[in-house]
Amino acid sequence: MLSSRGLQNVQELDLPWRFSPTQSYDAETNPTGLISFGMAENKPMRAEMAKYINEKVVFSQDSVSYRSSASTAARLPAAAAAHLNRILSPHASIEPEHVFVADSPTSLGNMLGFNLAERDEAILVNRPVYGRFELDYGVEAGIKIVYADTATEEAFSPGSVLKYEEALAAAESQGTKIRAVLLVNPHNPVGRCYPVKTLEEIARFCNKHRLHLISDEVYASCVFDSGDPNATPFTSILSLDLARLIDPSLVHVLYGFSKARLLLGRPTPRIPGNPEPAAPASVQGNSVRFIYFSLALIPGLYHSTHPKLSWLCRRLHGASQAAVTIGTAILEDEAFVKSFTAKSQQSLAAGYRHTTSTLNEAGINYINGGNAGFFIYIDLSPYLPNPGAPTREREFALAQNLVDAGVFLHPGEEHSKDAGWFRLVFSQEEAVLREGLRR
Repeated sequence: MLSSRGLQNVQELDLPWRFSPTQSYDAETNPTGLISFGMAENKPMRAEMAKYINEKVVFSQDSVSYRSSASTAARLPAAAAAHLNRILSPHASIEPEHVFVADSPTSLGNMLGFNLAERDEAILVNRPVYGRFELDYGVEAGIKIVYADTATEEAFSPGSVLKYEEALAAAESQGTKIRAVLLVNPHNPVGRCYPVKTLEEIARFCNKHRLHLISDEVYASCVFDSGDPNATPFTSILSLDLARLIDPSLVHVLYGFSKARLLLGRPTPRIPGNPEPAAPASVQGNSVRFIYFSLALIPGLYHSTHPKLSWLCRRLHGASQAAVTIGTAILEDEAFVKSFTAKSQQSLAAGYRHTTSTLNEAGINYINGGNAGFFIYIDLSPYLPNPGAPTREREFALAQNLVDAGVFLHPGEEHSKDAGWFRLVFSQEEAVLREGLRR
């Protein structure tokens, strides 16, 4: 017999089309198999990463221990801090002591939800947005996701704060307490970066209402030259002078090494707790005093100035020492990281340009201005079947038609305000991408 929490989770997982089917296509062994444009994975870079791990990573006794020796344990935070300073260009330097290792990006979302809010309280996001946040923040922590009713283009405008205000007021009038705003930058599923003015307005909104600001920057290493003149350069929330916008203790940043490198995940936030020691001098005044840096195969990193919370999070979500060994080897090899990132960005740019060119030729609308991540947000509303049926049913029917044709796109996953929009993941091997688009 399940608990009430277990039953609620099972019901959530039983929703139609909750999970994407596995890609089964193989040009030689299964040419009629399914091609999935639903899984955000950097597939063209897998072989190079596997080769590096097999040839360069050396496992020691520490790699198969419960804990690393003191000298080994210090290496990953130091390498991660150096990497984050290069990628995020923070206003205040990120130091090794700001980093703590956890097991995955999903765990970090769970930890944030659990420690920032009570069960049945909520986190506010705009639309459209990555659909798995409901699970990341909800399965264990029991946190709800409330959606500001933004149109896709509107979400990147400073004026979107008005929609946040409306959603906050509506939720609290119905008895739902909002504890945080979750911002995805670079954006998933749109593939755009937020303008500085919009970041500043959202930070001011959070400060006004004493809301935590979680900036999910998991795709920060996946910004590329799309050739689109409307593309906005990436700006990390940490690169702003936060002290003039928001109480820095309210800011939490998640960084993703996993998406660019296939292994690591997200970093940063501040988990509240009292009493709490003063922040280190290097970050005092502007700091997010925590860095969450998660890895998938490899660990996740997170720092808390509350030592008991750090210990508890490590107890429940610590990374394996084998994963730490891999992550350390990669991050300490700056030449490899630089080369791998450049190749990844070139691959993403080529995939984006080919996909948008194909969409243009087919007359399929999509949100332009993309220059980050693995996806394009496309409009298939003209192809929705069953006029007059409920929107979700029409999207499910179109998804089934696509599957019948050998292609998968996830229906309704991004909670768009408008019907018929789908996230298309283009980070496939070139031949697979071409075949999927042809279908």
